[in-house]
Amino acid sequence: MSLASMAVTFSETLLDAPGPKGLLKGTLLTPNSKPNAVVLIVPGSGPTDRDGNNPLGVNASSYRLLAEGLASKGFATLRIDKRGMFGSTMAIEDANAVTISDYVDDVRTWVKVLRSKIQTPCIWVLGHSEGGLVALASAPEDDVCGLVLVATPGRPMGEVLRGQLKANPANKLLLKQALPIIDALEHKQRVDTTNMNPALQNLFNPAVQGFLINAFSYNPSQLISILSKPVLVLQGQRDLQVGEADARQLKAANPQASLVILPNMNHVMKEVTSDDLKANITSYTEPTLPLAPGLIDSIGEFLVYNSSFSEK
Repeated sequence: MSLASMAVTFSETLLDAPGPKGLLKGTLLTPNSKPNAVVLIVPGSGPTDRDGNNPLGVNASSYRLLAEGLASKGFATLRIDKRGMFGSTMAIEDANAVTISDYVDDVRTWVKVLRSKIQTPCIWVLGHSEGGLVALASAPEDDVCGLVLVATPGRPMGEVLRGQLKANPANKLLLKQALPIIDALEHKQRVDTTNMNPALQNLFNPAVQGFLINAFSYNPSQLISILSKPVLVLQGQRDLQVGEADARQLKAANPQASLVILPNMNHVMKEVTSDDLKANITSYTEPTLPLAPGLIDSIGEFLVYNSSFSEK
């Protein structure tokens, strides 16, 4: 169902928040009745926009569909453009000159904006993929009632990247160069990419090495282990980028967390009903393909149950 057909029930408002050099931008979607809670959707890695699309080949509109689905359950959502990208381009001069810590600062800023716009006892942070790491690092914020982690790694990003490179047989010849680079970045050492394979020159571009060094320093399992707030860990078994083992690692680190495994959900939260690799990847470019069954219901039930305990 599109926003156009739901215009009578839901309201869409463009919001902005102060950034380092200019404004951050986002879209607030609210049910016309008083929302049960507000969910801040934090996007995943790379140039991913507030709708969940990416000019590098992702056009699934997963975050827009997520916002619409949650609004149908009575929840307001704010989906955002990352610092330096898309609507938030003016917030910083160089979109590559960011860290996870910067994104955490932006989450805190958006939480304050939401507090001023909506009278609600609860603001929840939903992080997708890398956004889950940002959400975990943002969780100590007083006004954050809890987290929803979708397709979020349970290991440091350096380990995740190693695993992704090793999992693809086509990368066999790259590993001899790639693995020492990851090791160096984990030890906060920049690397010279001049004589590297072109594929690695792009992956480890000097412009993003500062970000990678910072990102590699975070351990999601360690972050979740110290949280006393409610956490929902949601993982799809058709995910080609983050595995079920990551979700179970997060759950093991915080036994109080809720864990939901959805058998037919892939990394962009779409329904994939077979092991067909082509069908899985094709779903990344299909904005009309619905989200995986059980996703919206699982989030909604978790929020309703836990928001009732978080009201002040």
